[in-house]
Amino acid sequence: MTDLNRRTFLKESAVGLGAVTAGGLLTESQVAKAWASETVRVGVIGAGGRALSLNQTFAANPNVEIVWIADLDSRHLPNAVELVTKLQGKTPKTTGDFRNLIDDKSLDAIVAGTPDHWHAIPTIMACQAGKDVYVEKPDSHNIVEGMRMVAAMKKHGRVVQMGSQHRATTRLQSALEFIKEGHLGKCLVAKAWESTKQGSIGNPPDGEAPKEVDYDLWLGSAPQRRFNPMRFHGNWRWFYDYGTGDLGNDGVHRLDMAFALLNASLEQEGEKPMTLPESICATGGKWYFDDAQEFPDTLQVNYQYPGKPPRILTYEMRIWAPYSFHEEGEGSALYGDKGYIIVGNRRWRAFGKGGELIGQGEGDSHEAPHVQNFVECIKSRARPYCDLETVGHPASVLCHAGNISARLGRQLKLDVATEMFIDDDEANALRGRPEWRKPWVLPEV
Repeated sequence: MTDLNRRTFLKESAVGLGAVTAGGLLTESQVAKAWASETVRVGVIGAGGRALSLNQTFAANPNVEIVWIADLDSRHLPNAVELVTKLQGKTPKTTGDFRNLIDDKSLDAIVAGTPDHWHAIPTIMACQAGKDVYVEKPDSHNIVEGMRMVAAMKKHGRVVQMGSQHRATTRLQSALEFIKEGHLGKCLVAKAWESTKQGSIGNPPDGEAPKEVDYDLWLGSAPQRRFNPMRFHGNWRWFYDYGTGDLGNDGVHRLDMAFALLNASLEQEGEKPMTLPESICATGGKWYFDDAQEFPDTLQVNYQYPGKPPRILTYEMRIWAPYSFHEEGEGSALYGDKGYIIVGNRRWRAFGKGGELIGQGEGDSHEAPHVQNFVECIKSRARPYCDLETVGHPASVLCHAGNISARLGRQLKLDVATEMFIDDDEANALRGRPEWRKPWVLPEV
């Protein structure tokens, strides 16, 4: 079966998410069986930084072939091509324009390893082109973009996995099972934190973009401005136009883990799962580093979820601290009336009322299981571990809402159904951009 015929076959035999339809069409399990020996053809957007790791992991997966690699900085491509070719035995095509990947009808999926401000548009375009998507965390640059991504995923029946790889690890899965067994009792509070020391980025002057870089394309929807080396590779995340600060960079992982822990405790108690918080209150600012960064380096955020009783999720950022909290530089914790659990990047430990160790587990945070889960869901049409609608976007909203609360310096009330802030025009104006710079306007769905 050719790749194009396979795509047509799947579309006609299992519309949307693989539901059984009238007229004798194939069931989800039959579609999965038809896919079993097929290679998933992938195009990766990005060849440096985090995207290089994704290239390596996807190329190392025996069920995947990377057909294309796109990067607007041509200096990144040779290394990525060499790595991918060595791993999969086939040389991928390269381009400076990701739209060539969107237009390739033979591709099954797009991988977006781009800066935050380049997550939404490729994801939406890929969904509209009938492709599944693996998009890095957070799901988007802002709430409006994330909502549009979810709408595109649902309308076109696509599988979209956000790259918060902790969800697929044996470490987190075993911790969740431990909680569901009732060892911690009734849990009302979860916590997430970042206390790993980072450095100053300085205040370098603007200059000229490297000749190998399509800088106008890199800016995308963001406002036009001169090139600066500290608003570019690696450091774009610290600026409002492109990133989401450390809350969206590393905090999204810790918040999502803490959210998962708290929901596991609710499941154990027979309660409904949480979705989005009803109130967000952030305190903090850029208090330590005297440099060009715009986002806080010191931050505390409280998220309160509705319920009887309500639950609280807290987040703390101290990216100037040269020491750990709960013996973890970054992590998540859940506190119950029988004990508590601490989840780090390589282990989890649970303690009883007297501080005695009552449970533990180990495991790293590599994305290989997360990628494998995505590949399996492309074939089965099931929801992946970090499904955009139910996991990835809600986790990202926590980051966006926390950042907005910090910028405005006040508590926000969120309408969970609309993802709008209640009676707060100033906060709602920060849910998206004032405008998306042409031609990179956010696509309608």
